[in-house]
Amino acid sequence: MPALKEWDGLIVLGGPMSVHDESTIPWMHIEKDFLRQAVSAGKRVLGICLGAQLLAEVLGGEVRRAPSREIGWFPITWTKEALRSPLVAGFPPTILAFHWHGEMFSIPKDAVALASSAACPHQGFWYPPHVLALQFHLEATTESIRSLLHHCPHDLVAGPWCQTADEMEAGLHYCEIANSYLFALLDRFFAKNH
Repeated sequence: MPALKEWDGLIVLGGPMSVHDESTIPWMHIEKDFLRQAVSAGKRVLGICLGAQLLAEVLGGEVRRAPSREIGWFPITWTKEALRSPLVAGFPPTILAFHWHGEMFSIPKDAVALASSAACPHQGFWYPPHVLALQFHLEATTESIRSLLHHCPHDLVAGPWCQTADEMEAGLHYCEIANSYLFALLDRFFAKNH
């Protein structure tokens, strides 16, 4: 891992593993320790999906299996606190986002809940001023979604919050809109005066 003094911000992305896989994934505890150090040092850290779950656990939250996998294009609703925050101010109260997860987190102490969905009560949190966690995928692109559909078809199990591959393909035009929200969030979160 790079020395903390060598960087200003960190983005931790997703993966097929669980935060609980330390016994089978040797580097998992190293990454958690690195995130603890980064948070303690006041570094700006953004976690997406697994990255958000890692941050939740590092900050004292609980990560557990969700009642149902949430995979596909589903709306998230920003909390009132989120809409008043400098991160999300001016966003619509509800946006369509891409999801691909089977676990969920609780909101850590001193963190602000940012969003929810019908399938998952906690879709994001802000640990002011330097930690942001998003369960959903505003970074999703046509290519990344098609890659998931190609490499992870076994994740698509029948359920109320799991779309078919065809339904996800039909929603690919939403990527550009979702990406625009991500770019706004990144600009605000990583701004020097934030």
